[in-house]
Amino acid sequence: MQQHNMTESMDEGLLDRSSPSNASSELHVTASIVLSSSVASCGYFAYGFAVGYASPAQSGIMDDLGLSIAEYSVFASIMTFGGMIGALISGKVADIFGRRVTMWLLDLFFILGWCSIIFGKRAWWLDAGRLLMGVGSGIQLYVAPIYMSEVTPKKIRGCLVAAASFTLTLGFSLAYYIGNNMNWRTLALVGASPCLIQLLGLFFIPESPRWLSKIGLDKEVEASLQRLRGGNADISTEAAEIKDYTKTVQQHSGSKFMDMFSRKYARPLIVGTGLMALVQFGGNSAISSFASSVFRAAGCSADSASRVMAVLQLPFAAMSIILTEKAGRRLLMMITSAGACLGCFLAALGFLLKDYHQSAELTSQMVFIGILLFSVFFTMGMGGTPWIIMSEILPINIKGSAGSFIALVNCFTSWIVSYAFNFLFQWNAAGVFFLFAFFCGSVLVFVAMLVPETKGRTLEEIQASMTLLK
Repeated sequence: MQQHNMTESMDEGLLDRSSPSNASSELHVTASIVLSSSVASCGYFAYGFAVGYASPAQSGIMDDLGLSIAEYSVFASIMTFGGMIGALISGKVADIFGRRVTMWLLDLFFILGWCSIIFGKRAWWLDAGRLLMGVGSGIQLYVAPIYMSEVTPKKIRGCLVAAASFTLTLGFSLAYYIGNNMNWRTLALVGASPCLIQLLGLFFIPESPRWLSKIGLDKEVEASLQRLRGGNADISTEAAEIKDYTKTVQQHSGSKFMDMFSRKYARPLIVGTGLMALVQFGGNSAISSFASSVFRAAGCSADSASRVMAVLQLPFAAMSIILTEKAGRRLLMMITSAGACLGCFLAALGFLLKDYHQSAELTSQMVFIGILLFSVFFTMGMGGTPWIIMSEILPINIKGSAGSFIALVNCFTSWIVSYAFNFLFQWNAAGVFFLFAFFCGSVLVFVAMLVPETKGRTLEEIQASMTLLK
């Protein structure tokens, strides 16, 4: 869920700043816009389902294929490694081949990955499938919000991208909810369904007019806009805005990758990378992937607990859309990181008391409540807000390179946590959750000391206060 907000933010600098007028805000919602956004949202649902798949499928896969903890840890975590590959190639592929072709490509990766799992007879088949889905996820988390931002009017762009993010949580929750009562191969078949729907839907939606403008296809730009805005809509003003967007991109295309490491950009880069790394070390990738095992080890009903966690995330994911603007980024991050810290501490205390043979009912309830608290607070703000902050503090000339670098740091730390969790959990269950609590608390301290409040300020004001420009 956190990776989607990054891409929405990255395109903000390239798209929003290129639209000086408010003409697009006067446009109404057409069936073509709804269809285009819905098709793009299928990718979010597919990604959320793929992330949620690992936990309910764990016991079935390990029993049927005789996998060890180490082998399953590779399967669960390798998707993050694939995401790094996908994130690194997504921008170039989308620029060369267009947004629609890139979405076709990500669907191909997803479908091949699910097929490898469905028909896999050996561990490496499953690992290869999970890796392919990771590549597709990395591409999707870049191209889908870019496409949606480029085809939707300004007044509804935020709402539609937020709704798409909600489908990610919906896919994740559905995998948890139905996965514990479904064979893991059948569950994989369900996971492939939204990819097939998107693959077919892409035939009925237009290409991004901004990408068409970038490659010089002016007539196609007008045709795409007319289709998106309606046959009777006046698209002349928006067409002019797109030309301004193209000029903006060309002006910043000469920025070098290494420029972001210069002293003047030190603070935004430290804030972005530090926040992402600390949030990932807080344990979400491990808890979301192995929640069933954690509940089972605590003496809870893994099926019931996982379903409650999955369903409970939905209203809080919706709530985060409102709180981001009402409470502000900084306050929301501090509150949710404190709540996540409390949840991990409670779970750690439950496992510690279990080791000392205290009441099994009490310890299982402590772990259950602790995991729910962590899940709710992470979904409500700690997971997604860092991506918003990153987009607001990075100057536009380094936003692409620095955003990719920070995303890579995010994926790499997520992979470390996912891979190491099972080993650490078997060694000392209480200890690993105390460690997660420490990092969640570190997020609170980091935000309090280094992260500025960006609510109600222009990007120029934020960036001027964060950079050392001569």
